[in-house]
Amino acid sequence: MADTPLMPIATAVWLIDNTALTFDQVADFCRLHPLQVKGIADGDVGGGVRGIDPITTNQLTRDEIEKGQEDPNYKLKLSRPKTIVAETKKGPRYTPVSKRQNRPDAIAWLVKNHPEMRDAQISKLLGTTKSTITAIRDRSHWNSANLEPRDPVGLGLCSQIDLDAAVSKAAARMAKLNPPPKEGPTLKPVEETLAVPNESAQDDEANSKVDLDKVFANFSEDEDTSDA
Repeated sequence: MADTPLMPIATAVWLIDNTALTFDQVADFCRLHPLQVKGIADGDVGGGVRGIDPITTNQLTRDEIEKGQEDPNYKLKLSRPKTIVAETKKGPRYTPVSKRQNRPDAIAWLVKNHPEMRDAQISKLLGTTKSTITAIRDRSHWNSANLEPRDPVGLGLCSQIDLDAAVSKAAARMAKLNPPPKEGPTLKPVEETLAVPNESAQDDEANSKVDLDKVFANFSEDEDTSDA
């Protein structure tokens, strides 16, 4: 973590021995559990660890410690480095000379078992060139007849973690490019289509039917009344 001091246990040992900070303050600054800090103070944890002064290592200022000692609820802030060192980008993967002859077999294994991986990913994983990968894909490689697909992890050309990360990244890209089709309307279950209507529904349907005899009887009475 960027906000964690170097050697947090050694820093906690020094803060406990040389300051009046609370266990919670030390635990928060060193990113440790309060019970772990209490164990350090009791000698149960880090008994053989020598304390490191965070002031001399420019991780904490004396003013910051004084603020924490005056206010038990104050949270110490890690000092930021005055100079920012630019992160170095990883170059192409170096493959020992003794293992370079196995690289075509590893490429053939990846092409066969993980076709979703792009040439750029294979090139970065094994430290090879795209032209070599293309030649193995279309079987135009000079040694295609003798290639034997073999796991690059077993050959020592990459780690299992790097291989899993590359495969997961390729699978996620394929899933994004080819989303699953949306499900449309489906047929009703057989139980619903063959369900027998209950008696109350049948009674309602019978009552809703028009009684023709009553209708014509009422019509006849109206005619007799009008003649009278």
